[in-house]
Amino acid sequence: MLKNTLNIYKKAFSGLSKENWYLALVMLINRSGTMVIPFLTIYCTQKLNFSIVQAGTVMALFGLGSVFGAFIGGKITDKIGFYYLQVGALITGGLMFISLAFLETFMSLSIGTFILSMCNEGFRPANSSAVAHYSTEKTRTRSYSLNRMAINLGWSFGGAIGGFLASIDYHLLFFVDGFTNILAAIILIKLLPPIKKVKTDSEKQDNPIIKSAYRDKLYLAFIILSTLFASCFFQLFTFQPLFYKSEWNLSEQFIGGLMAMNGLLIVGFEMLLINKIDGKKPPLYFIGIGTIITGFAFALLDILPALAMVAIISTIFISFGEMFSMPFMNTFWTSRSNDKNRGEYAALYTISWSVAQIISPLYGSFLVNYGGYSLYWWTISAICMITAAGFFLLNYLTQKKFQRIE
Repeated sequence: MLKNTLNIYKKAFSGLSKENWYLALVMLINRSGTMVIPFLTIYCTQKLNFSIVQAGTVMALFGLGSVFGAFIGGKITDKIGFYYLQVGALITGGLMFISLAFLETFMSLSIGTFILSMCNEGFRPANSSAVAHYSTEKTRTRSYSLNRMAINLGWSFGGAIGGFLASIDYHLLFFVDGFTNILAAIILIKLLPPIKKVKTDSEKQDNPIIKSAYRDKLYLAFIILSTLFASCFFQLFTFQPLFYKSEWNLSEQFIGGLMAMNGLLIVGFEMLLINKIDGKKPPLYFIGIGTIITGFAFALLDILPALAMVAIISTIFISFGEMFSMPFMNTFWTSRSNDKNRGEYAALYTISWSVAQIISPLYGSFLVNYGGYSLYWWTISAICMITAAGFFLLNYLTQKKFQRIE
């Protein structure tokens, strides 16, 4: 039994390039320090005495900085390649995390968060392009899943340790997050040689060459749906921790444990799931399934009583919703791009998540402030269900071979 289980895991991880394993290690180190953002709303309201609206504004500015960072990062990636941008973004992001520990007024923290996000999010288009560059079409979804596994394993460490550190001193979160960013940059320099430009390949021979992501109408529809989904998913890091703390009286350690559990579930099961289902249905189909599961997970917080076990059950469903949706989102945007415009496609996908970081805390804080958490959770769940219908519609259109919506 144990041997069969090990063989299943071995098959799921086989065939991936050593470069993608190195990228995963860098991501693991970087994400092991992910502590600030999940606890930022609690830090703002509980320690700095900001209002919920002010805390939501800070999170929205983090999203706005992400938009600028992603857009600039995509342009730089297509111009000079993904390597130097990754290094620069990690170092500057690390320094900004440390700087945030000393900013305690609403104005200074808002400005600092915006700059941090712009530096930090410039990393994502470059990293996504790097994963695509070091993988083949056959291994691409699993390569992105490996990267996500590293993110979530690091997230597990960061969430658990972050909850412990937050109970001692919130400022420790900023220092640890900053130092792990810088350490990840050093490891990247040591393991991977510099690459100035993405090499030419011919992997998109059977797809139409689309010069610009901003003129790919099917892709733009996908981006809108991704933004809606991400705006719901980000509640996991914005108002859900605050909800657990203020409404259900759960401790920071328990909240951190939920984040750790989310990461560990993905580490334990995502690669096996992807290896099992990849290629059996189109990516958009699985994305739609994952979006439905996520919406159901948020609805449980209204349907079931205020118990720690309910928080655990909801986190389990959110984790599986994430496993079904996010790896195939990466597969879909990669399939629309080629080696000449991959940075632009990656940037637009990253921007969709950045925009979600803006609107998520804004409408989240409005719903909580004026309608309470009951309206809030039902609204989030409804948005997920509507978005899932949109993904299924796009899947229908692509299966009818409408590769571009004119």
